[in-house]
Amino acid sequence: MSKPIVAIVGRPNVGKSTLFNRLAGERLAVVDDIPGTTRDRLYANSDWAGQDFAVVDTGGIDPIKVAQGAGRQALSVGSADFVSQIRTQAEQAIREADAVIFVVDVEDGVTPADLEVAEILRRFQRKEGGELRPPVFLAVNKADSSARREAAGAFYELGMGQPHPISAVHGTGTGDLLDELVAALRSLPEPQEDVEQDVAIALLGKPNAGKSTLFNKLIGEERVLVSEIPGTTRDAVDTMLQWQGQQLRLIDTAGLKRRGKITPGVDKFSSIRTLRAIERADVALLLIDGVEGITAQDAHIAGYIQEAWKSAVLVVNKWDAVEKTASAQDEMAARIRNALKFISYAPLIFISALTGAGVGQVLPTAVKVAEERHVQLSTSMINKVLGEAQDYQPPSGKSGRSLRIYYGTQVRSDPPTFLIYVNDPKLVHFSYQRFLENRLRAAYGYLGTPIRLVFKGRSG
Repeated sequence: MSKPIVAIVGRPNVGKSTLFNRLAGERLAVVDDIPGTTRDRLYANSDWAGQDFAVVDTGGIDPIKVAQGAGRQALSVGSADFVSQIRTQAEQAIREADAVIFVVDVEDGVTPADLEVAEILRRFQRKEGGELRPPVFLAVNKADSSARREAAGAFYELGMGQPHPISAVHGTGTGDLLDELVAALRSLPEPQEDVEQDVAIALLGKPNAGKSTLFNKLIGEERVLVSEIPGTTRDAVDTMLQWQGQQLRLIDTAGLKRRGKITPGVDKFSSIRTLRAIERADVALLLIDGVEGITAQDAHIAGYIQEAWKSAVLVVNKWDAVEKTASAQDEMAARIRNALKFISYAPLIFISALTGAGVGQVLPTAVKVAEERHVQLSTSMINKVLGEAQDYQPPSGKSGRSLRIYYGTQVRSDPPTFLIYVNDPKLVHFSYQRFLENRLRAAYGYLGTPIRLVFKGRSG
């Protein structure tokens, strides 16, 4: 089951990004007192009481900016433009997230904008098994004194259930909020796939990298709108495909935009769909624009794939439009490998989705990578590799102590995960961990697939 997704929504400057940072455990979002500071979607993994989930920060909707040149007092909250924008964000949040945290500001009290958000969230919740889905949790922020916590009761007016007074800055009250959130996430029904598949393949990349064109080429028909306008694909579109006796699920997605380029509303929740597609996939095809070359946003998306422990294939598209020299492909490959060192195990192929050149490599490579993801090595083979690795390069020590590796075993696949017993896990330097990973890859391969090493202490 993929991680549930929790979206944080609310009007600007109520502390959404501060709460996001609190849940993420680090300062990931830009926090500023200027409304609208968060202009891009931010995503992070979080956990509470043993429950993993993904949390998404969103930019607030500011009705002031909708009325061009209008002052705060002059703006009518019933503005058609404002209602349209706020409806878009709230509807998309409630459709795409598994739970919603609705953040308000105790200092301002209940505002017309808060009432509008509450009305839309309530209107578009759906009943499943007698429960409203997704559940909405009302977080009354900046309640960092007893008087403010008492004032949180005024937010019952929103009709969104019990207000949870919190201080995102200090962490006060966030534990109680998370307890209820996690209880709701655990009660969610597991998603049911209507069709079984052997391999789920997601097409990822920044806007206009050619994902939809490749998607259409692979399925052999125009099932997805293809356009030169970046961001044409708003939804993750699934198509089942029979290929050499295997059932493949192809997931086309909206492109992930770079920081500062994701606008409120549809764009933000298109990104949620893309992140959910990564979670649902076995293999991610990361399309890189061959004309533009490798970019920071490509690396950003590759990081999402790695964090989700998904297998990957790097696909350089539009190669037909690149001026060819004897060394062009080698030079491009070197630049990509240098920028994406953290997924050096991913195979790299060059194609033109438009002309079809090289497209025949895509599915065989993705299926091969998926097979590698499910390989189970014997304990004897693992320990042979570990023994030879220590003979070749003995582990160093710290403070006069040396790392000793006793034995290892593979505890799961998808992705391959190895439990290695040592005298003290703290003595495992990350460089030696990478060395052991490389030795396992040299022994078997694991093409395109991340492998996870977990070190556990025990006596000799």
